[in-house]
Amino acid sequence: MKNRTFRIYWLTAIAALLAASAYPLYMGMKVCCDMLTSGAVLKEQYPKYIIPYTPIALAILLGVLLLPLAFRLCKRFALLAGGAVSIGAFFGFEWLLETHVVVTSPDATATLADWQMYMCYVPPDQTAVLPSYKSQTPVEILMGDYNPAFKLHFYLLSVILILAFLNALYGFAQMILSGNTARKRALILQSVCAVAFLGLCILACFTAFWRDGNLQVSPLSAGLMAVFFILLGVTAGLMVGSFLLQKPGGVATGIPAAVAILITALMYVGELVLLNGHVYRFGSGALFDGLPGIVLSPVDLAIVLAAGGIVFVVMRAIAGKKT
Repeated sequence: MKNRTFRIYWLTAIAALLAASAYPLYMGMKVCCDMLTSGAVLKEQYPKYIIPYTPIALAILLGVLLLPLAFRLCKRFALLAGGAVSIGAFFGFEWLLETHVVVTSPDATATLADWQMYMCYVPPDQTAVLPSYKSQTPVEILMGDYNPAFKLHFYLLSVILILAFLNALYGFAQMILSGNTARKRALILQSVCAVAFLGLCILACFTAFWRDGNLQVSPLSAGLMAVFFILLGVTAGLMVGSFLLQKPGGVATGIPAAVAILITALMYVGELVLLNGHVYRFGSGALFDGLPGIVLSPVDLAIVLAAGGIVFVVMRAIAGKKT
């Protein structure tokens, strides 16, 4: 009976993933067809953000396809094995797309890696100069010297998304096989966070959270970016916390909270790399200006700590509960 339920679950998960991944998979196939027939992808036909979302979709799908084999061969380490294969596949697909896909326009031709960097910048209506940045316009800050490390935040959120979805899918599969539901609450909460974060990622793809190219963003953009950063940290923290539910209180709450803080801080590091040592400002005044000796403002630090605080409270509420 367990094996039959497991097979139904596995096939349902594959079908759901194929349906949810239809657009990024279509984008990947379209770009491959264009490359095979024309040797390049026209600018006007380039599907936005094929990286990292097509490699993410392929990596998660591969991890779920291997789910039965991972449980058969690796037992309790099935997620570790499946996750390692999926992360490796993600970087493999990402490398192929970045280095072998060419985007062309009447004015220029570039590899997909170069083109994606330009997609990170939303041209402003006017090139307003921010005095606090030594007369550098936002475009000069963002487009300065090309550095492949600008994709650090892309890679970070990609790995978290892959592992979060696999953790949920493998975790529920493990519950079916073992009958142990100790991780149920944590997996449900982490799944909700992962889906919500993916939704914000998709929104960011098509709107850039309505940034206009200036480093000081609007209140709407600031609010969305803050939620984005916090939700990424919470997703990562709850993912780690789902494995520590039965540990002593300090371990079950402290480690996941620390992970949430670390991941949120790393997203700020990615932004610093992207913007050549600057970050977006959520407003003006003492709360939004960088503190002495560091770039981050009191509001930025509050966002980092908020991710850890939320995870701490949630883990304290669910740790030790079996259902």
